[in-house]
Amino acid sequence: MVEIDANSGFCFGVVTAIEKAEAELSAGKGLHCLGDIVHNASEVERLRLRGLITITHDDLDSLRDSIVLLRAHGEPPTTYARLKANNNRVIDATCPVVLRLQRRIKQAYDKARDDLAAGVIDRMPLILIYGKEGHAEVNGLVGQTDGTAIVIQNVEALDRIDLGRDILLYSQTTKSLEGFRHVVEEIRRRKREGRFEYYDTICRQVATRSEKIKGFAESHDTIIFVSGAKSSNGKVLLEECRKVNPRTFAVTDSGDLRAEWLDGARRIGICGATSTPAWLMEEVRRNICAICSENDTEEKTT
Repeated sequence: MVEIDANSGFCFGVVTAIEKAEAELSAGKGLHCLGDIVHNASEVERLRLRGLITITHDDLDSLRDSIVLLRAHGEPPTTYARLKANNNRVIDATCPVVLRLQRRIKQAYDKARDDLAAGVIDRMPLILIYGKEGHAEVNGLVGQTDGTAIVIQNVEALDRIDLGRDILLYSQTTKSLEGFRHVVEEIRRRKREGRFEYYDTICRQVATRSEKIKGFAESHDTIIFVSGAKSSNGKVLLEECRKVNPRTFAVTDSGDLRAEWLDGARRIGICGATSTPAWLMEEVRRNICAICSENDTEEKTT
């Protein structure tokens, strides 16, 4: 039996971004996307063939009178300003969860700045973001604070933080709950003075996948995990599978499959990241079925 995990595949934010891109492309309009629309090379290539042009931030100053889609990860305010300056039309596909977090951080930053100017406080609080340095979503969050927020990837990063200052802690929406709680507890343990407020801003649609995918991995003999090499979420979920099922193998597409991985497996599970398209997992399933069929034929003829 070969089964695709019903809980794997695109999250809501990615689905919305791709639907917006496809609507523009179907209308025959030229469309640029700032960065890969999703961290999956196969899906990026599918949309490229439909006409989607992927650009980088380095292209913004020379891009004029064009339509630009901002993907689900979100962008800092400076990106909107640069696009507007050159008369580009923006299709904002920022995930609603990310957008709410951006607004929350900006409101906290603006309030602190106003309080400082009014003499209510004598020092700006530190805004910390638990997330991956350089990640597109994190860049957008830091941008809400005029670049002053500090990104921490783990508890070791706290060694360089002045914990005597007031601290406001937020999280990248796709980080693990366990990791965030660990950071919270470590700040509590170390902090001796000043205010500490933390906000669990992790997307539950993403966070609950860890437990669900472990249950799926445990119930199969072999797991084929489908994910793009750039997907941070994919790396996390892959490790969750491997914790409970050592016969977990990662592929970017069906071309990476190896017949020996499937030997002796009666129940084969296919799962993936929030950036893995359903059509790609289905393609992998078809190839697995073909390989298993060939293996059965070889066994019968030997």
